[in-house]
Parts: sequence; structure tokens; C-alpha cells
Amino acid sequence: MAKRAPDEIDQRLIALLRGNARLPAATLARHLGLSRSAVQDRLRRLERDGVIQGYTVILGEVPGDQVAAHVMIDLDPKLHDRAIAALRGMPEVLSCHTVSGAHDLAAHVAAENAAALDDVLTRIGKLPGVARTTSSILLATKWDHRSSSPQEPASRPGVQGKARPTRGFP
Repeated sequence: MAKRAPDEIDQRLIALLRGNARLPAATLARHLGLSRSAVQDRLRRLERDGVIQGYTVILGEVPGDQVAAHVMIDLDPKLHDRAIAALRGMPEVLSCHTVSGAHDLAAHVAAENAAALDDVLTRIGKLPGVARTTSSILLATKWDHRSSSPQEPASRPGVQGKARPTRGFP
């Protein structure tokens, strides 16, 4: 079956799901002026076509929140695969991306406190194949488009202007 680009109604449906991925199909249908079965058909098609690849929980600020950082990593080309495998084995490394520009990788790292984050950054710097790292501590999330619809600014407590860990790499 041929894939088709999301239309305006699909875009509105996606925006509603960005705001709250747990909205029932009947509620989505009311907002879109469609039948529940039409919304379910659209959701199935968007999932099948890979436009919607999953549903997730975005955690807000909770006691014991972690300290997070973006770590830019320069690699020794001969040990590239070994370094990436070692990073994958570190539970504090939430995600890792190849990037264009001056660095080879960008990692999103989190730890329970500043001292633990310092330890993680030291361990990353000592990994075979890691030539150099540059870290930026994440202080506050001003907005996260994955947790609110594009039409609505993030207005829930803990989303705007408060430090909280970013569970994915923005």
C-alpha cells in the first residue's frame, strides 16, 4: 500500500497527541470533527507509515531528579566502534548521535547528582577511542515540543523555566 504525506487533519491529530498522547479516540474525534472510527483509521495509517513510531511518557520534575548534560565527543577513527560500544554499555548515556561539524558524537548523559555526573564524564573521557570531550550541563528546559502541541506553549508546572532532566536528546 502506498504511503501518503500527512494532510492538514493528520497534522492536527499529531498536534493533539503531542499535547497528550493518552487522549481517547472519541475525544480526538470531537476535537477534529470526525467519527471515532475515522480517527482510529488515521492513527493506524500514521503508525503503519512510520509517521507515528510510538507513544511515550515525558517525566516532569520529581524529587531526586537527575543532573543532565550534552557531551560532544571527539573519537580516534581507528577505535570508533569500540568507543560507541562502550558508550552504549553505560546506563547514564541516555542517547548518542553522530553529528556533523567539529565533533564526532553528541551524547545525552544523566546522573543522580553533580558528583555522579562528574564521575560519568571522567569515565567517558577515559574510554578507549575517546580523544576529547566537551560538556554542557543542562540547567533548565524552556520548552520541549515532544511534550506539548505546537499551538500551545508548554504551561504545565515543571516544563517551562524549571530544571528537569530531558529524557531524550532535543
